[in-house]
Amino acid sequence: MRLRKDIHLGTLLALPPASRGWRASLDEQLQLLKAEGYEGAQAWDGWGAIQRAGLDASGIARVTRPEQLDPLARQHRAEGLLYTNLHLGTGFDSDAEMDALAAALLEAQARHGHRLLVETHRATATQDIWRTLRWVERFPDLRFTADLSHWYTGHELTYGGEFAERMARLQPVFERVRAFHGRIGNSGCLQTPLDRPGLYLDHYRAMWTACCAGFLRHAEPGSALSFNAELLPMAVGEGAHAMWLHYQQATQAAPTDPWQGEPCDRFADAEALWAIICACFHQACHDTATETPTP
Repeated sequence: MRLRKDIHLGTLLALPPASRGWRASLDEQLQLLKAEGYEGAQAWDGWGAIQRAGLDASGIARVTRPEQLDPLARQHRAEGLLYTNLHLGTGFDSDAEMDALAAALLEAQARHGHRLLVETHRATATQDIWRTLRWVERFPDLRFTADLSHWYTGHELTYGGEFAERMARLQPVFERVRAFHGRIGNSGCLQTPLDRPGLYLDHYRAMWTACCAGFLRHAEPGSALSFNAELLPMAVGEGAHAMWLHYQQATQAAPTDPWQGEPCDRFADAEALWAIICACFHQACHDTATETPTP
């Protein structure tokens, strides 16, 4: 079992000219990814361009109704995608609605032989940690993409100095992580540069190591754990038509600023995140190798 170096194409979106990842076209950026040792890229669509660049493609989709899952799994398998990352539900789902989504997901996955991973994400069925843990009890075969920034920031896991206690309760999800969206935030900002003060880096290292250990204990032999750096721009588009994401904290910039107000080079930070997850995976390999097998 191993770790895969993949990337979410949102990391390349709207990069400022000063970024090492800036290129004049997506095709040129995909060639850069190949040269930088990336194995695959994740996107909502446009998978053919990824595959033509010699990279594996994985998908992303939003699903709010059970009947959407079967055709989605069929299509994404036909497109040759490695797996599909799902924003499942709306966050207003009842337990019965969550269960219907889970049952349909597992059925579609089995029927079409295409892996469907539920992302831990706000405004979806997983936005509430407590309900997600109960959901896993009812559907232990669910597997997850860990975007832990949505929980670390959204649930303020550091509140009361109780990070370790809260992290321990997340173990049932950590054991089922089969992909990452690589982003690190602090208690107040979902996407934070990696050179700011505080304990957030240590906390993410601990959570990522726990997820890697869960993968090593329970994943199928020969599996690969996909790590996709997902570092999004402050906004997509310009002027009145801009879609502001606000994942990272905006800074004021002069019109001639080559960084266009971004607080860091997202492409360079993606490489730094890869170094962090590699260290976490190495630590998890050591930790699980020294565990006493459970009878």
